[in-house]
Parts: sequence; structure tokens; C-alpha cells
Amino acid sequence: MKTVALNSAAGRWVMIATIVASAMGYIDMTGLNVVLPALQKGLNATGPDLFWILNGYLLMMASLILIGGALGDKLGRKKVFMVGITVFIAGSALCGFAGSITALVLFRIIQGIGGAMMIPGSLSLISSSIDEKQRGKAIGIWSASSTIFTMGGPMLGGALADAGLWRYIFFINVPLGIATLIILHFKVNENREDDRKGLDLWGAGTLASGLTLLTFGFLRIPIAGFHQLTVYLSLAGGIIFLILYLVIEKRSSHPMMPLSLFSNPLFSGTNTLTFFLYAGLSASTLFLSLNLVQVQGYSQFQSGLTFLPFTILMAAASGFVGGLSDKYGSRFFLIAGPLITGIGQLLLSLVTKTDGAHQYFVTFFPGILLLGLGMTLTVTPLTSTVMGSVSKHFSGIASGVNNAMTSISRVVANAVFGALAIVFFSAALQHGMDNTTLNPTKKNIVFAQASNLGNAAVPPELAAQQSTIKQLYQESFITAYAKIQRISAGLSFFAALMTIVFIRKKVPATPS
Repeated sequence: MKTVALNSAAGRWVMIATIVASAMGYIDMTGLNVVLPALQKGLNATGPDLFWILNGYLLMMASLILIGGALGDKLGRKKVFMVGITVFIAGSALCGFAGSITALVLFRIIQGIGGAMMIPGSLSLISSSIDEKQRGKAIGIWSASSTIFTMGGPMLGGALADAGLWRYIFFINVPLGIATLIILHFKVNENREDDRKGLDLWGAGTLASGLTLLTFGFLRIPIAGFHQLTVYLSLAGGIIFLILYLVIEKRSSHPMMPLSLFSNPLFSGTNTLTFFLYAGLSASTLFLSLNLVQVQGYSQFQSGLTFLPFTILMAAASGFVGGLSDKYGSRFFLIAGPLITGIGQLLLSLVTKTDGAHQYFVTFFPGILLLGLGMTLTVTPLTSTVMGSVSKHFSGIASGVNNAMTSISRVVANAVFGALAIVFFSAALQHGMDNTTLNPTKKNIVFAQASNLGNAAVPPELAAQQSTIKQLYQESFITAYAKIQRISAGLSFFAALMTIVFIRKKVPATPS
């Protein structure tokens, strides 16, 4: 298969197309976090509704992204990439017009189907199209660019939300996607493996079913209580489907996730690290965004700007870190990066109620700075290590597995942390009300808002006690937020431990 030089015209077009396409997917994930407060008000969404909006997309990504990578290897990476972009554009437009939570979740599922073909196509196309000697540099450029767009998403989302245009976080994908399709059609050559293997649709179905049931079960716990038949059945069904998925993968002649790849300690370790690190990062940044807007009084644009240090660090240092990783190995960076990320999350957990954005630099800034530094040290070495741990023949599968780990971790994080947030909020609210003069009837009225988390509104019939109740809601959310940040830090520290245990200085790649 013919490859091209990174600095050639063909190489530059490959990079432009893959970076812009990836940016669409990642902007939607991070930008959506910032517009969630506006979306919650606009569509009268509860706390669990918000997590379904996030997971509708991620469930499809997690379940189908491996199929997307395999389809690219089988039918042509450019072709599948373009189909994915087209579906993603359609889903984005529909999301922009959604008039209810149910419709938005359904359209997010369509977006996720497109993303499952689009996201792995980016990295797979780079790995198979760019000359081997320049592949590491190309991956570093893609990784840094994609991350910059990812962290730029909150600023864009905040600006749109403050202007009353939160729906445009979806509409912006339409012109970007069309421009990418034009570039791919005219400037990028097709690229495929001589692969006649079938597709593991049973595997995709069981994975989707398992993750959906787990999400439903976890998000039902705070509402219905743990000792409910629907909760037991959902969680048990989710576990059974996930076990069935592993059985299918082990026995299939064409598995979507070849379990044999995990016999390679380098591949296994980096994907385990990915799962825990991104689960913590997803929960940490989501609840930070909600806290800034709903409790601390930041505008949504100001909330987006708080991630600017993260973006600047990624832009300035990712290439340098990638070069050092190529020269000295990735192990040091994959230990130090998650450790620093976890310390940043611990610092963020210490911030209580502030007087607003003018106190940012002495409150949230130190934690966000360390969060950015930690991820800067991690992202490029992690991506390069994953892709370098397997032969070129498995580039699509490797990309798909790693992206699936990221998506699965976010699905699990949204479900588990979504449930924990309501549990923590409710417990703190109950404790706070015990120290007030509210009678039982009024306490029940106040408690009924717990599922709305930071968007909990003072009931009209209790307007006379508005100040006290509002303070109770804010203090309860900050308590929940702090606990989630500390748990996220624990996941980051565990990710560093995975590097120590599984990743050695020199591990042979999976053979061809």
C-alpha cells in the first residue's frame, strides 16, 4: 500500500481532513458540557436527562467504534470515513432542531453512529497513509490538534450559550463536515486492507445492550432507590450482556475486539490506563463546568475560558513532549502525566463557594493548570504507544479499541458519577435541612428538586425562605462536586499505577 510524505501536498490534505473531522466529534463532547446548563433550562431537563443526552452519543460510540475501524480496513478507510461524516452531519442537524429531551437523545444516537465510523477513521487513515518514518510526528500533530479543538469546545459552547444559541454547538458541524467531505473526495486517495473477514454484529449488539442496561440501572438508583426490581434487573442484565460480549469475542473468527491483542502488555496496559484516566477526566470536567455556571455564578463563556490554560499547554508543549517520548520512551510520561492530573483534581476538590469569576486565578486556576499539564504529558505519548504496540495491519482495530476504551469509560463515568452525584447531593441536602427550621412538608418540597442537581430551583411556595433554600442547594452541590473530584483523582492515580505494572521500557509490538 503506497504511503505519502507528511510534508507533501497529499500528506497535508490527509492531515487537514482527519483533524477537522476529529474536531467535530470532540467539540461536541466538550462543548456540550458547557451548554448543558442552558440546554437544561431550555428543554426542562432533569439531572438524569443530562446524563442520557451525553450517553446517547457515547453508547453508540462505545458499541460501534470497533465496527467502524474494521469497516474501514475492509471496505476502504476513506469511504467509511466519508459515510461516518455524512451520518454525523445529519445527526448534528437533527440535534439542533430537537424540541424535547427524548428527541435530542434519539438524535444523539444518530450522531454516535456517525462518530463511530468517523473518529477511528481519522487515526487509521493517518497511520496507513503517512510514511512510517514520519508517522509518529503525524500522530503527534493530530493528537495535539484534536485536543486543542477538544478543549476549545467549551469556549465556543460558552459563547453560543450566553448568546442564547446553544443549538449551534450542533449546527456548526454541518459546514465543517461538508468542507471535510469535499477535501476527502478530491484530495485524498482510498486506502484499505485486503480483508475478507465478516463483521462482529453480535458483539456490537451485546456491548450496546450491556452498557445501556448499566446506564439505566445506575441512573435509576437515586430516583427509585437501590432496592428496586428494575434496578436489580438492569444492572444484572448489563453484567450478563457484557460477559456474553466477552464470550462472543473469544469465540468469534472475526471479533470486533480481538482479545489476543491484550496478551501484549503494552497494548493492554495503555488501554487500561486510558479507561481509568478518561473516566476521571470526563467526570471531573463535566462537574467543574456545571459548578462554575450553576453555583459559582460564571457566565457560560467565562466557564469555557477557564479551560484556556489547558488548551495553551496542549498547543505549546504536545509536540515537544512527543519528541521526548520518541527519544526516551513513554513510560515516564505515562506515570507523571496521570499523577499530575490527579493532583490537579484534588486541588479542584478543595474549592468551595467563591465570589465569582474575578477570583478564578486564586481558586480554580491552579487545579486546571495541573490538569492541563498532566494531560499534556500523557496524550501524545499514550496515542503513539497504543498505535505503535500493534502491526500496521491492525491499525484500524487498534485505533478503534483505544477510542472504544475512551467512550466506554465515559459511558460508565456518566452513569456511575451521575448516580453518585444525586446520592451525594441528596445526602448533603438532607443533612443541611436537619439544621433548619423547615417542617417535614417543606423539607419534602425542597428535597423533590434534588434530581436537578445544580439547577435545583427554589419552589414558588417557599419564596419567603428563598435565600436559605438556595444556599442549601449550592452547598449540597459543592459537597457532591468535591467528592466527585476526589474520586476522579483516585482514578487518575490508578491510571499511573497501571503504567507502573504493565508498561515496561521496551515491549515488543504485536507481530504481524
